Amino acid sequence: MERAESPLRQLIDRARVYPALAAAHKVALDELVAGPMPGAMVISCSDARVVPAFVMAGCPGDLFELRTYGGRVPPYQAGATTGEARTIEYAVNELKVSDIIVYGHSHCEAVVPVHDRRTTEVTDASDATTATTATGELTAAGHWHVLRQLDALGGYPCVVPLLAAGSLRLHAWFHEMETGTTLAHRPRANAFLPL
Repeated sequence: MERAESPLRQLIDRARVYPALAAAHKVALDELVAGPMPGAMVISCSDARVVPAFVMAGCPGDLFELRTYGGRVPPYQAGATTGEARTIEYAVNELKVSDIIVYGHSHCEAVVPVHDRRTTEVTDASDATTATTATGELTAAGHWHVLRQLDALGGYPCVVPLLAAGSLRLHAWFHEMETGTTLAHRPRANAFLPL
């Protein structure tokens, strides 16, 4: 039986061709040394199945990323500096990003356990109506989770004055893994709709 190539070997091979890939995409690696100058920050789940920069066809320097379990943004606590808080402060105060996107996704393992505790379990998976309802509830739970993170982000002292001044915008996006579609929350419609 033939042994599959190890995941580490694949990563090593990809890292080796990165300079050529960057050149093919006209990425000036020497210019990246001057420092990051992204216009937007993305806060997303650390789930390896969803890579926001890849979904948005980003290049090095385009996005400043913060990836956490479930894309969680801890509520701000004065005097309790967390890695997440410091990363948000750096993006806002030093990089002067104009947009922060909280980017959730379907089938998020951080949302599924919360959803399971709040709802009854689907008892008959062959019942299409029940399965559809459960899927809809899980999607709604994912949307709600993203909005909760956005609310937490809006409570950071470095964010509040910039929101008031209109120089910073917060966005809630949700990626549907099964279709590849990204939805944006539209407050006026109170719904997540395709970009």
